[in-house]
Amino acid sequence: MSLFWRIFLLNAAVLTVAVTVVLFGPVTVSTPVLFTEAVILFAGLVAMLLANAVLLRVGLAPLQRLTRAMATIDLLRPGPRPAVTGHAGIAELIRTFNAMLDRLEAERAASTAQALSAQEAERSRIAQELHDEVGQTLTAVILELKRVADQAPEPLRGQLHQVQETTRDGLDEIRRIARRLRPGLLEELGLVSALRALAGEIAEHSGIAVRHQFEGDLTGIDEKAELVIYRVAQEAVTNTARHARATRLDLTLRRTPGGVELCVRDDGRGLNGAAEGAGIRGMRERALLVGAALTLGPGPEGGTEVRLRLPDGDGSK
Repeated sequence: MSLFWRIFLLNAAVLTVAVTVVLFGPVTVSTPVLFTEAVILFAGLVAMLLANAVLLRVGLAPLQRLTRAMATIDLLRPGPRPAVTGHAGIAELIRTFNAMLDRLEAERAASTAQALSAQEAERSRIAQELHDEVGQTLTAVILELKRVADQAPEPLRGQLHQVQETTRDGLDEIRRIARRLRPGLLEELGLVSALRALAGEIAEHSGIAVRHQFEGDLTGIDEKAELVIYRVAQEAVTNTARHARATRLDLTLRRTPGGVELCVRDDGRGLNGAAEGAGIRGMRERALLVGAALTLGPGPEGGTEVRLRLPDGDGSK
C-alpha cells in the first residue's frame, strides 16, 4: 500500500469512529449548545487528534530516521545504511536512498582514483623535469661558478664562492622537492625504507624529534596500498611540521590481527576544532581507495593523532 493510501485510510478510520460515536452514541447536541455537550465534543476532538498523531508518528517514524541519515551523510566517511523498515512506499524510499548512496560512493571512488592517478603521473613528470632539467642546469652553474671563482681575484673570489653555496642550497632544495613529488625509495626499496627517509627528512628540516617504529611482517602490501600509506604519512608529518608547533613526532607502522595500521602522533597544539582542509580531505579520499579507515583526533597525551587502518584483503595480505 502506498504512503498516500496509508495516511488516507488512517485519517478515514479516525473520522469514521468519530462520526459513528456521534450518530449511534448517547451524545447529542442541543441548540444552543450546552456547556457539558461542548466539553464532551472538545474531549472527543482532542482524543481524535491524539489518536491521529500517534498513528501518523508510528507510520512515519522510518521517514524521520531517513531524514536524519540524509542530513548527516558524508561520502568521505562511509557509515551504516539506514535500516529498511516501514511498509510499502516508505521501505521502497529507504531502499532507493541506500542504492543511490552505493552508486554515488562507487562513482566518487572511480573518479577519485582517476584524479589521483593523474595527479601521481603529473607529480612524477614534474619531479623528473626538476631532476633532469633544472637540476642539471644548476649543477652546470655551480661548476661554472667554481671555475670562475678559482680564476678571480681574492675580493671577488669569496663572493663567487658564496653565490656558489647559495646555488648549491637551491639545488638541494629542488632535489628534496623532487623526492617528495616522486618517492623513488618507495619504488626501489619499499615502504619501510621510504618512511624512514621521510622521518629523517622531517627531523632534519623542522627540528622536530622524530621517532619511528615498524612492527611485524610488513611484506605483502600491494603497490597501491603502499602509496596510500606513504602519502597519508607524508601529509600528516608535513602538517605537523607546518602547523602543529610540535617538538616530538611518533611514526608507527605495524601489522595487526586485522591488517596494517599507520599511526602518526605529535605533541603539538592539536586541531582545536579547525575545519578540515584540502590535505585532510585528500587523505580521506586516498584511504577510501583501498578500503581503509582514517581517523583524526587528539592523542592520548594531547596533540594530534592520525590513524590509518588498512584491513586484510584490501591491499594487505
